[in-house]
Amino acid sequence: MASFLQTIQNIWKIEELRQRLIFTLLAIVVARIGAHITLPGVDTQLLEVFNQTATRDLFGLFDFFVGGAFSNAAIFALGVMPYITASIIMQLAGIVIPEIQKMQKEGEEGRRKINQYTRILTVPICLFQSWGMSIRLINLQANGLPVVPNPSVFFIFTTMILLTAGTMFLMWLGERITERGIGNGISIIIFIGIIAGLPGALYQEFSQVFVLGERPWPVEIIILTFWVAIIVSIIFISQGARRIPVQYAKRQVGRKLVGGVTQYIPLRVITAGVMPIIFAQSIIFIPQTFFNFFPTSEWLHSLVVAFSERSFIYAIVYATLVVLFTYFYTAVIFNPKDIANNMKKQGGFVPGIRPGQQTAEYIDSVLTRITLPGSIFLAIIAVIPTFTMNVLGVTTAFASFFGGTSILIVVGVLLDTLQQIESFLLMRHYDGFMKSGRIRGRAASVGGI
Repeated sequence: MASFLQTIQNIWKIEELRQRLIFTLLAIVVARIGAHITLPGVDTQLLEVFNQTATRDLFGLFDFFVGGAFSNAAIFALGVMPYITASIIMQLAGIVIPEIQKMQKEGEEGRRKINQYTRILTVPICLFQSWGMSIRLINLQANGLPVVPNPSVFFIFTTMILLTAGTMFLMWLGERITERGIGNGISIIIFIGIIAGLPGALYQEFSQVFVLGERPWPVEIIILTFWVAIIVSIIFISQGARRIPVQYAKRQVGRKLVGGVTQYIPLRVITAGVMPIIFAQSIIFIPQTFFNFFPTSEWLHSLVVAFSERSFIYAIVYATLVVLFTYFYTAVIFNPKDIANNMKKQGGFVPGIRPGQQTAEYIDSVLTRITLPGSIFLAIIAVIPTFTMNVLGVTTAFASFFGGTSILIVVGVLLDTLQQIESFLLMRHYDGFMKSGRIRGRAASVGGI
């Protein structure tokens, strides 16, 4: 404990690191303030009444990532999710559009162009989503009264402008955090949105023990221990990688003899990150989302009951989708042929494997094998909230932090941020958070979704 406190003191001794931390904290405060500024024309009291009776659906999932800004109808209601959507579209477009694929291989210059196109694509996505949100707000009712008392074209127009401007401001703020703060800015904004719901979830959970007396406190200790064990397992698996040795042949460059070294290609157990769970959640919540628009449909109602979060069918289908999307997204973001071709051009080879096609097939086979346990682990993490609610009796709000995207994003962002802080401490000859076994940075942060 004394060593940990000494490390915290060392952080504030480094002026640059101190300034970066202060800037990041101020940026987080600004982001949270914007999540509570309601759009003009919305009755906040009626909106609060509606939120008390709202069910968890795709909109609830979206609201979870933006820290309640969506349910508050705030100017930051869309968060940075349109930017994440645009990033996914650009990443998938690289598979079918040769020009984008070429830019992806151009290094820093190519990444700069792709980032610029991603920002431009974010604007129409924001306008479309903000239009949909304005229509949704107009149709909302609480106690028989409309949440928007005076719906008009002007309300729709101002909502679209304010929500789009809010998202673009958060994008700019995230870039400033990356440049002048600590961690990946976009990841930090998503992280703080998720963490914002944790205090309320803990209050609901502990109120069952200390206020309502529905659960004995030894059981609550067991539940919290299980939660910590899940976090430790996620850290362990997310850092796991299969290292493929690559030998580079010696060659003459001018008067120097270069090469002859052995490097490694780290293949992550969870190469796809949190994307498979996000895709699966988006699909699994579709019945509930459609039922909100057609509440009188008996067929949709039966479908919603079958796919409720406490349903066994929900858990099976959800886990299956996660496994399938893990293989799909891994194939999208990792191309063994490109890796093999680049190795061949640089004179590298895997010992015992012929360069070229055989190397690509070998890497693909290894990736396929390690993706299986990774996909199963993600599926287990995805359905743990269902287990905790049905078996352990955990509240719905707190169960969201036992698994799914929330815990993966939180752990991933914390590891990235700690790795950056560790680097600053080591550069100034201070001990980091771990004197042995340095905190290893993750290959892909959540912000790179």
